[in-house]
Amino acid sequence: MLFPFSYWLFLITLISGTIMAISSPSWFGAWVGLELNLMSFIPLITTKMASYFSETALKYFLIQALGSTLLIVSSFLSISMVYLSFILIFMSLLLKLGSAPFHFWFPHIMEGLYWPQVFIISTIQKLAPIVLLSYISLSPLIIKMLLLSSILSAMIGAVGGLNLSSLRKIIAFSSINHLSWMISAIIVSDSFWVIYFLVYFFILISTTSMFHKFQSFTLSDLLKPNMNSIFFSILLTCNLLSLSGLPPFLGFVPKWLLIQMLVNLNFFIPLSFFLLSTLITLYFYLRIILPQLLFSSSTMTFNLQNNHLTTETPFFFFQVSINLLGLILPIYLILL
Repeated sequence: MLFPFSYWLFLITLISGTIMAISSPSWFGAWVGLELNLMSFIPLITTKMASYFSETALKYFLIQALGSTLLIVSSFLSISMVYLSFILIFMSLLLKLGSAPFHFWFPHIMEGLYWPQVFIISTIQKLAPIVLLSYISLSPLIIKMLLLSSILSAMIGAVGGLNLSSLRKIIAFSSINHLSWMISAIIVSDSFWVIYFLVYFFILISTTSMFHKFQSFTLSDLLKPNMNSIFFSILLTCNLLSLSGLPPFLGFVPKWLLIQMLVNLNFFIPLSFFLLSTLITLYFYLRIILPQLLFSSSTMTFNLQNNHLTTETPFFFFQVSINLLGLILPIYLILL
């Protein structure tokens, strides 16, 4: 079980807070939804009463409370100073998202979480602020600030993940990098970022559930004898290559469509930063994949105890099939 039974109520209120923030007609209602979302996620962090988890919960609360305070104060200013209010709202939402240049808290918080909480903070917790960002991306000034934030997030998410041994920090910087593509998708289209978000949602749930099953938190954990099966190596490779956006995996499809949209809008400079950051992220994904493939080969594991996966095999096959959906797209385009 991912959470104790008593904590599922907090998960329900967390999703309810996200829906309330998205559907609210006023900034005050959106703030109430974000606060409900915040107060529901704090107990999910502290599922085990330990000082390290309490410290992580306190850090997350202080950062999100700062963002909420800035949001509610800036919404009051919208009556008299509209542009200043939108800029402050924009900064508060970036702080809640963990997007550059307000990304400093995100990797440290991720390091103190279990994999189910890592998945929630990387997907569900980002949904409401991204939707609210799409509501204010109307003026040319906000669009330029969004573009600048997406470029910074792309480069910081790529460079920050280099030479790390913690899988949770690698996923954190990968999330910052993917967030840059989502923010740029807001500029291009009001609905296309939803497609990118859903693809990222399914790929990340496949990756984090795999790490959670084997309780892997560092690169050295992936080299344990009970993880040296060929099937696990194939699953890990498909997940990480799809997360990096390498064709023909599923993660390449939304990036491919977004690249075409950015080219049509002549956004060549931001696109060059996005592609460069994707190549860098592919490098630190390969740092995870290559040792795993080497140690899972028959020549390297002849003297190791090779425990194959015997439980939940259908679910793991489903995880692999999700990442291979990108292979179906060329057939779909031919039929069109």
